Amino acid sequence: MKRVEIYTTRSCPYCIAAKELLTAKGVAYEETDVGADPALRQKMTERANGGYTVPQIFIGGTHVGGCDDLHALEAAGRLDALLAN
Repeated sequence: MKRVEIYTTRSCPYCIAAKELLTAKGVAYEETDVGADPALRQKMTERANGGYTVPQIFIGGTHVGGCDDLHALEAAGRLDALLAN
């Protein structure tokens, strides 16, 4: 399975929903909390091509977007293929 990275803040409901979907699918992910660190948020924004809201999700180094984008991939049946090696 490809490496999954998710930038979050502690109380963000969209972050929680994205992590719940990944957990339900048995996907391990690396979480970076950007809530208290402006430098980390800036790095996230640069990686996400200007995306500054959380979550920002990367699969195998590819930016897939936020929670809605992740759920849309799942609904379209494309998330499993994206996660596969």
